[in-house]
Amino acid sequence: MWPGLPQWIVLAVAALRVAELIHARRNSARLLAAGGQEHGAAHYPLFFVIQGAWLIALVALTPADAAVAWPWLAIFVALQAARLWVIASLGRFWTTRIITLADAPVVDTGPYRWMRHPNYAIVAAEIAVLPLALGQWPIAVAALAPTLALLGHRIRVENTALADRR
Repeated sequence: MWPGLPQWIVLAVAALRVAELIHARRNSARLLAAGGQEHGAAHYPLFFVIQGAWLIALVALTPADAAVAWPWLAIFVALQAARLWVIASLGRFWTTRIITLADAPVVDTGPYRWMRHPNYAIVAAEIAVLPLALGQWPIAVAALAPTLALLGHRIRVENTALADRR
């Protein structure tokens, strides 16, 4: 009975992440070609390790016939809408890397009106919510701690990179 609905959900999330990476790479290439500077490149691969392990654990450890907690899944879908709002708000400046362009304004529209790092709040919530939707609270706990630590580091790097423009 493999794959079941839980695996299809996780595979759909993985496909969304791949599409985001393709979009982010295009934006990154444009920003770098325009003279952008990358910050914090050394920690960037850790996101792939954590997110990859999270997705693999969800696919491998969730029984194919596991019940889906639909309210948690609805929250996860809402988080995806929030992620799209972030991407749309940043426009050509959205990437999965920290790339600054000297003459670019700091975005203060969309969710950035109310929060300095909405994308990182969304990422942290997703890491917890999707496993909860699939009945895998241990994966939520195990993945959330390293994600929060990495996001904390990334926020410090990004804040330093943007300090002269605030």
